[in-house]
Amino acid sequence: MIRGLDKITGTLLVALFALIVLWPTFASNYEIGVGFDTMRWGALALSWVVLSGMTGYFSFGHVVFFGLGAYIVAVTWLVLPWWGGVLLSGVGAGILAIMVGYPCLRVRGPYFVILTFGVAELVKFIVINIEAGLSMSGRMLLGGPSTITLYYSMGVLAVLAFILAFWVRQSRFGAGLRAIREDEDAAETLGIPVHRYKMTAFVLSAIIPGMVGGLFVIRGAFFEPPNVFDPRVSLTMIAMAVMGGSDDPRGTVVGVIFLALLSQYLWANFPQLYAIIVGLLLVIFVLAAPDGMWGRWQAAKRRSRSMQTQDS
Repeated sequence: MIRGLDKITGTLLVALFALIVLWPTFASNYEIGVGFDTMRWGALALSWVVLSGMTGYFSFGHVVFFGLGAYIVAVTWLVLPWWGGVLLSGVGAGILAIMVGYPCLRVRGPYFVILTFGVAELVKFIVINIEAGLSMSGRMLLGGPSTITLYYSMGVLAVLAFILAFWVRQSRFGAGLRAIREDEDAAETLGIPVHRYKMTAFVLSAIIPGMVGGLFVIRGAFFEPPNVFDPRVSLTMIAMAVMGGSDDPRGTVVGVIFLALLSQYLWANFPQLYAIIVGLLLVIFVLAAPDGMWGRWQAAKRRSRSMQTQDS
C-alpha cells in the first residue's frame, strides 16, 4: 500500500485502477470515449493540484500547456511517430513553463491569476497568427492509433498524474510548497528555497497536460487553436480540483468523477450554459465548502471518531 493511504482509500483506488484496465473489454465505443475524457480531466486536474493546490498560486492558464502539446503533435504529425510527438509535447510544455515561470511567479494573488490567463491567450493568438501565415485553417491528423491504444495511453498519464500529485503531497518538497501557501515570506525566512520550489512545481504541473493535449488532438484527428486553447479547459480542471478538495489528490479524483459525469449531461442537454453552470458550482463550493467533498467527508469521519471516543 502507498504510504499515507488508509486501507479503505487504497482499496477504492485499486478498484478504480482495475476498472480503468477492464473498461474497454465490456464498454461500447461511446463509453470508451467517456472513459478517455474522464481520465483526460483527471490527469489535467491532478497536474493543476501540484502547483495551485499545494502553493496557493491559482493558475487560470494551465490550458496553455494542453494547447501547446496539441499543437506540437499536430505540427510533427507524420514527421515523428505519434508517441514521439506526445513525448515531445510534454517536453515542449515543460520548456514553456520554464520560460514563463520566472515572470509569472514573481506576482501573487489575483495578479498571478490574470497573468496566467493572459499568457494562455497570448500563446493562443501567436499560434493562430502562425497558422494564418501558413494559410492553415486547421490540421487533419489521419492514420492515428486505435481508440483502445489512446485510451490506455491516457490511462497511463492519469495514473502518473495521481502518483506525482500524491508523492508531492507526502514529500518534504510538498511540505515546503504548503508552507509557501500559508505564508511565503515566513517560509523564505525559515530557509525554504521558495523560488526554486515554485518553479519546480510549475514545471512538473505543465509536463503531463502537454502530453494530454497531444493525445486529445490525436483522438479528435483535427487541430484548431480555439478548441485546444479554450479557457473552459482551465475552468473545468480548476472546478474539479476545488469541488473534490484541491489540497489532496484523492479529493481531486472524487471531483473529477463527479464533474465528468455531470459534464456529460450538461454537454448533451445545455451546451450553451455549460460554463455558467460549472462557474456557479465553483462559486458555491468556494463559499460553502472550500475544503471540497473530500474535506467534508474527512471532517465527518473525524467527528464520528471523536463521538465514539467520548461515548466509550
